[in-house]
Amino acid sequence: MPRARKGHAPGRRGQRRAGGARSNIQPDSPSSDDEAASEALSHYSSTSEVASIVEESPGNDVVDDQAQQEELEEKLKECIDNVTDKSTTTRQVALQSLRLAFLSHVLSDLLLDRCLTLADSLEKCLKKGKGEEQSLAASVLTLLCLQLGSEPEGEELFHRLRPLLISILTDPSASLGARNSCATALGMCCFIAAVEVEAWALLLTICPSSHIQRILRSQLAQLPQLLSSDNVHLRIVAGETIALLFELGRDLEEDFLYEDTDSLCSKLRDLATDSNKYRAKADRRRQRSIIRDVLRFIENGECHEETVKFGMECMYVGSWARRRTYTAFREVLGSGISHHLQNNGLLRDIFSLGPVLVQDAVAIKANKISRFEKHLYNSAAFKARTKARNRVRDKRADVL
Repeated sequence: MPRARKGHAPGRRGQRRAGGARSNIQPDSPSSDDEAASEALSHYSSTSEVASIVEESPGNDVVDDQAQQEELEEKLKECIDNVTDKSTTTRQVALQSLRLAFLSHVLSDLLLDRCLTLADSLEKCLKKGKGEEQSLAASVLTLLCLQLGSEPEGEELFHRLRPLLISILTDPSASLGARNSCATALGMCCFIAAVEVEAWALLLTICPSSHIQRILRSQLAQLPQLLSSDNVHLRIVAGETIALLFELGRDLEEDFLYEDTDSLCSKLRDLATDSNKYRAKADRRRQRSIIRDVLRFIENGECHEETVKFGMECMYVGSWARRRTYTAFREVLGSGISHHLQNNGLLRDIFSLGPVLVQDAVAIKANKISRFEKHLYNSAAFKARTKARNRVRDKRADVL
């Protein structure tokens, strides 16, 4: 099945650049889920640890890549075997180990030969498992599709397991966590494997114009109702989706108009200045920031620009379509987003980043400053800031 459309919409408003955006965002720091998983698997670390280049000591400048690859392959085999174990705990630990490995490493070459075996195991976990096991299996499936990328094995895998995901998603008796993971797996795998299932905002970024027009007619009038929801996350997602639909509509028609724009903007202004004390402070701040961006875009067509830094590169995010796509992958990959942006060919294709850069480990190390140099720099910067503030605060300073 052709894959030419994958990187089209997210990349249509800007490519990789060296800087100049209004604000910079770093890929998310390791999530609490990843930390908790690491602690839970401390007794089983051999299955989740993958050899990597660590900070070299004077006597450790040469890394044996072949030995690392062989060790990695053995650990991966062990994890895949343990997913079929009779013990529920062992299966869950193996799934967590695979999840952590897939987050932080690109393993597509190793996985191609074991895809069918892992597919059988994931199918059993989804069918016979409960709650946490189903949730983990769906998460591993998402990451496996991301690892396989444009390979036909990824598409076959998703075609095979899609009915199970839909069954769990629509089953009221299934746990909320399992249903949520299955919904994420459906959306992300549809986007990656290019099969015919809708997953809303993410899939809208690659929809044909005829489908977008139907969505604009049928859904744009209903989405503003969600801005009144009691759930802050739902309000934010609704606002972002409305901005995305306006962007897609304006791409189709320069004179795109929405009849109830005044009413919509009024709701957005209220949310952009929301100061209700019963909401968490962090939630209020996040809502105000994002909704202000939405309002500014709808009123003036001005899209907030961001730069995502990863390794020695950075990526320009200057459209709501590109922002939605990046956010979706960041939520799935968590702390591994930086590594995958650097090394995963599928993500680099989606975001139009070009081929994977071949980086010399010695050169990378040479560009890094030591911890002591960092400390000296931070100390000097702190002293300079303190002096500058004291001059401003000094009552004897001239008042202009």
